Amino acid sequence: MPSSKGKRLVVVESPAKARTVGQILGNKYLVTASMGHVRDLPKSTLGVNTEEDFSPKYLTMKDKRDLVKDLKAAGANASDIFLATDPDREGEAISWHLQAAAGWDKFEKPPKRVVFHEITKQAVEEAFEHPREIDMQLVNAQQARRILDRLVGYEISPLLWLKVKLGLSAGRVQSVTLRMIVDREREIGAFVPQEWWSLEAELHKDTDPSIPSNLFTATLHSRKGSRKLNINDETTARGLEAELKGAAYSVDTVEKKPRRQRPAPPFITSTLQQDAGRKLRFTAQRTMALAQQLYEGLNVGSEGSVGLITYMRTDSVNVADTAVRETRDYIRQRFGKDYTPDKPRAYRTRSKNAQEAHEAIRPTSVGRTPQAMATFLDRDQLRLYTLIWERMVASQMADAVLEATTVEIDARCASSSDSVFRFRATGSVLKFLGFRAVYLEGRDDTAENSENALPELAAGDGLANQKLEASQHFTQPPPKFTEATLIREMEEKGIGRPSTYAPTIATLVEREYVLREQRRLSPTELGCTVTDLLTERFADVMAPEFTAKMEEDLDSVAQGEQDWVPMLRDFYEPFHQAVNLAEQAFTPSCEKCGQPMTMMMGRFGRFLACSGYPECQNTRNMRDTAERPPDEPTDEICEKCERPMVIKTGRYGRFLACTGYNADDNPCDNRRNIVTKSDVPCPKCGGDLVQRRARKSGRPFWGCANYPECEFLVNTEPLPEPCPDCGGMLITAARGRARCSDCKWKGDQPTTTPAEDAAAATPELAGVGD
Repeated sequence: MPSSKGKRLVVVESPAKARTVGQILGNKYLVTASMGHVRDLPKSTLGVNTEEDFSPKYLTMKDKRDLVKDLKAAGANASDIFLATDPDREGEAISWHLQAAAGWDKFEKPPKRVVFHEITKQAVEEAFEHPREIDMQLVNAQQARRILDRLVGYEISPLLWLKVKLGLSAGRVQSVTLRMIVDREREIGAFVPQEWWSLEAELHKDTDPSIPSNLFTATLHSRKGSRKLNINDETTARGLEAELKGAAYSVDTVEKKPRRQRPAPPFITSTLQQDAGRKLRFTAQRTMALAQQLYEGLNVGSEGSVGLITYMRTDSVNVADTAVRETRDYIRQRFGKDYTPDKPRAYRTRSKNAQEAHEAIRPTSVGRTPQAMATFLDRDQLRLYTLIWERMVASQMADAVLEATTVEIDARCASSSDSVFRFRATGSVLKFLGFRAVYLEGRDDTAENSENALPELAAGDGLANQKLEASQHFTQPPPKFTEATLIREMEEKGIGRPSTYAPTIATLVEREYVLREQRRLSPTELGCTVTDLLTERFADVMAPEFTAKMEEDLDSVAQGEQDWVPMLRDFYEPFHQAVNLAEQAFTPSCEKCGQPMTMMMGRFGRFLACSGYPECQNTRNMRDTAERPPDEPTDEICEKCERPMVIKTGRYGRFLACTGYNADDNPCDNRRNIVTKSDVPCPKCGGDLVQRRARKSGRPFWGCANYPECEFLVNTEPLPEPCPDCGGMLITAARGRARCSDCKWKGDQPTTTPAEDAAAATPELAGVGD
């Protein structure tokens, strides 16, 4: 680290952010990175004293000790210290931990906290002109979340080891999200389709049906003067079809109404993840990794390194007045005054607990158009930046104007002139593009806002029937969740917060509780088993309403409306009682003396010991206690014996095996790993990298699908972002870190965000198992 003597020391989280901020502040400042958190709860023990107001025991992370030592020395020589971590609770907590780990909290002149929501010259300089103290209300809210998640993960996870499989994890938000996916899957399985029929007439307004613009389709609505017809079976449909044969069609009424379509507000975290999933096919995790790069700053030519978007973890749709004015000026110059509303648009944040001090996700300058940035960004960075830029510009544009037309059509039956049916045709025509000249919000599972133009029709016009067709339909079950629809559901139910959506879903997939299949999320048998077990024993913790209430309580701590210790106590006392009851129910009896076994913590992790100790000294490995999840059927056939293949769960995870595997009668030893494809191409041949498991240890590794022609392999998961130093392939390292497979670069994973909940579900368990 360069000398800080006489300089002002500034600490941010990442090297990319440090480069951008350092360029703005100049050589009177030394800007360095903490590489994320420097302190956390211990890995192998609870680290929370539940008897003494939930006081946490924080330790400096092993891989951060040298960094903290360097920071401490730099702080001692600096004229001032500024903590410029991210502008949310996680960032506030990182600053507080930095201050404590480096001993700066004991300085006569403690560090100053600076907050900016975009990394631009104006925003950074303004932030340094108005420093403040660390906000302990935000820190306590973050502490409460971390402790809450540790209590849930640390106390529930070993119960899963007893009952299901060693090494499983449970998390407060993770488990509720899994339940939502499982419940949707079962809702789909229990759905009973209901039959219904429709009758559609293909009509044209004159004798030449070859003119496409004169053709349109109308749907049978009712007998004239009666309620809407519900056609539930083929017999009724065919009867109506026969009755309408040879009917005379004419226009009864034509109603035209203007319809205005308002633009969507600028992005918040959840809507960005949803639209990037729909339009760009990005996972939520990929979206946040790219947004992090755009926020922290990229080199854009003569400007140097600059942050291109505002902070990307936000639930507020507020936009700074200066940004609104710049956007409106751009619209007026680029599209004209017709596309610029008389007054600036203001949007209301839907979430009652949104952090209104934050801004929506927007470009730091609308003047940096996607076209201007194209030469400086890679393909995916540019695609996401374009989406954010277009959404912001469209949000301040005029409404789109459509003309909606409804035509009521009489069909007089040939058999009886008194028998008249009512058909209805609807359509719309776009009259003024408005904001749609720039951007149109994506939709889930439907075509995007297509218009259906009708020919010019007037009351009394005669119509010729080209074809009358009865069609059978069935009601459809709710669709499987995509990442986009799951995030929307989590947001609507108040499950988690902006920083937790992406890592929560990633954890569920990584733990094999959930599978991604053609962008749809399906629970595995293991996921269903875990959900049922937890729901039976921890109904409150697994209830979305309860989890949402906990989020509200954390918000009230952040706002200073309640103290975090009583809040945790109210949760923990009934929760711990439920854990004790579940442990008693799940723990087996001693096979030697019949007394209950109890869970103990030993040198190598948890194990079972007889409660009759010292008279009975029987112990048992927890791995021998858990019940295996049931086999999952597949469509594959064993190539050795032609019996069906199933997915089994073993000591090292899920694998594909013949149904005759380990059978007493006519056994078949055919088994193979389940292949999971990476989004990262092989750096040697460009082929797919797939996850496999070593035969002896069961440990996963990533190898080229073109093996044995290409023998490339790595022991940990490859990451989609290149190394910032050499451009080589990054791979995962311990505790959310990354390292380059080619050079010596190490740092935070670009693809991970501060996982307030999902990351807390696994790290503390790493050293707990035996």
